[in-house]
Amino acid sequence: MLMMQAVILGIVEGLTEFLPVSSTAHLIIVAHIFHIARSEYWKFFEVFIQGGAICAVGVSFFKSLTDKKLLAKLASSFFPTAIVGFVLYKAIKTIFFESTGLIAFMLIVGGFIFLFVEWAIRTKRIHLTKDIVSLTWRDAVIIGFAQSVAVVPGVSRAGAVIVAALLLGYRRKSAALYSFLLAVPTIIAAAGYDLLKTDTSVIFSNIGTSIIGLIVAFITAYIVVKWFIGYIQHNTLVSFAWYRIALGMGVYVMRIFGF
Repeated sequence: MLMMQAVILGIVEGLTEFLPVSSTAHLIIVAHIFHIARSEYWKFFEVFIQGGAICAVGVSFFKSLTDKKLLAKLASSFFPTAIVGFVLYKAIKTIFFESTGLIAFMLIVGGFIFLFVEWAIRTKRIHLTKDIVSLTWRDAVIIGFAQSVAVVPGVSRAGAVIVAALLLGYRRKSAALYSFLLAVPTIIAAAGYDLLKTDTSVIFSNIGTSIIGLIVAFITAYIVVKWFIGYIQHNTLVSFAWYRIALGMGVYVMRIFGF
């Protein structure tokens, strides 16, 4: 992998990890455009640069991550994802990640789900009155099950968490914040499990390039989380919905023309 490719992928990771657009889908699409094979190193790099994004959340919301009650709720949300991820690990790393058709389909479906949720909010069928401080154990588990669906590329972990929280009546800022915080145990666990299964020779084969990608992902993600937490308070998911639908259709077009 070239250094410039690592920088671009780091930017893509940082931009998309905490937005409801599926960072995994974007990384796979960009890698496909660059003709980067899904080698063992690529699989390691993809996980490694997520560490930069997670560090951005840790720096931005450190105080929230020291709240013992909230940490317990995060653990209950993380548990369903951990089970699904462990059971479907091989399928996730092979079948799911190799199918651009599946990615395109999930991007489009997710976009229409966003539009439905925003319609329900606009027509007062859902009332956003709850804050993260009032998160119940029941709601935490439901959000966790929603996040577990995001093991399928194209779904978007952030999108699944935010949509579930909105459907449960949580305010937009609280939904976004919880999606950021829940990313910490989720990605750390996934990355740790992947690293245990990765040969050390692969890890150190191009470590300089990997570190550059991680640093770029950290800087980009730090900017994005600060922006998004402010944006989502006064805006809807509609723009993200149409973006997902357009991107999904674009991926289908790329498949048709053999890109």
